Amino acid sequence: MESTAGDSSAPAQALINWELAASTAARLAPPGPSLGSAEIGTAVDNLRLMADISVPHVHDITGLEAARDLRDSSVLVVDRASWAKANTQSFAVMLKPAMEKMLESRHGTLSPGAAAVGGAITGSQLGAVLAFLSSKVLGQYDPFSALAEDSTAPAAGRLLLVAPNIVQVERELNVAPEDFRLWVCLHEQTHRVQFAAAPWLRHHMLNEIDNLSEHLLGNVDSLLERASAAAKSLRDRTATGSAPGRGAILDLLQDPEEKASLSHLTAVMSLLEGHANVVMDAVDSSIVPSVRTIRQRFNARGKDRGVVEKFIRSLLGLDAKMRQYTDGAKFVRAVVDVAGMEGFNRVWESAGNLPTEPEIHDAKLWLERMGL
Repeated sequence: MESTAGDSSAPAQALINWELAASTAARLAPPGPSLGSAEIGTAVDNLRLMADISVPHVHDITGLEAARDLRDSSVLVVDRASWAKANTQSFAVMLKPAMEKMLESRHGTLSPGAAAVGGAITGSQLGAVLAFLSSKVLGQYDPFSALAEDSTAPAAGRLLLVAPNIVQVERELNVAPEDFRLWVCLHEQTHRVQFAAAPWLRHHMLNEIDNLSEHLLGNVDSLLERASAAAKSLRDRTATGSAPGRGAILDLLQDPEEKASLSHLTAVMSLLEGHANVVMDAVDSSIVPSVRTIRQRFNARGKDRGVVEKFIRSLLGLDAKMRQYTDGAKFVRAVVDVAGMEGFNRVWESAGNLPTEPEIHDAKLWLERMGL
């Protein structure tokens, strides 16, 4: 939707100032590890090498022929600010349809000026969230970047490896850098292969995200009240020490259709994350010599998080994301134990073969539905 000088409507892209979000994240992101220019260059080159080396291993473990040819996507080694900017571009793609529908339903009630002010506030808030996340993410496959306006990304998207975070964690764990980088790349390249094996998956996820965000934005009048209730719920859980749910932000979902959309997306994300973790766990010392030490030290680092970080992680549902790794991996292993990797790989054939959330927790249900 375009606005003109005489039009009382506001363009969808004005509802969130994406450029401000990216610049805010770059300004607020904590500094990374101290590295000289030569060290930076060496780390970047080595990460690119490890990314290349990991692909044949992903092919051997998954049996997915898509791993043989990944030319329609790319690997980028980035810093924290670049990771944040890339995510604003992807968010813009994911949310644009829902924002356009919301504006259409409110035609004439939201002026360009009001939208610009609200967009600046929302952009700043999103930038603060991205600044926090930018120091936590090791890598991310972004299948949506190619759909952004004026995008230069390849048709199938790009894999982002966040160099300062990988270097920081490998130093904290005191593990062999090349081993740790290959271990991380095995996980992240698996995501790249998943979307190559299921080229329909990107648009399927976009449709589901659109459904969910449309419900949320469509209920914007009650959003503040529901956000307040979610924050109180989070405080209560924090005070009692009880485990968080999917994240206080996601506690905003009340409508059955909202919950159904979230359930489906949760199942898909659990599948993708769990499958990538199974690939990592299939690696032995012949591929990553110090893999046992890396696993032990990496799994133990979550115990040292501070109170503020735990609160933010709970608010955003990041601890719930960690449970996705566990739940999804259990599903994948259970299916492979019965049907082998070839049987499991039927999941990439069509959207109808994706597991539901109940099936993620009980693989027998999926196996029965697939006739395996």
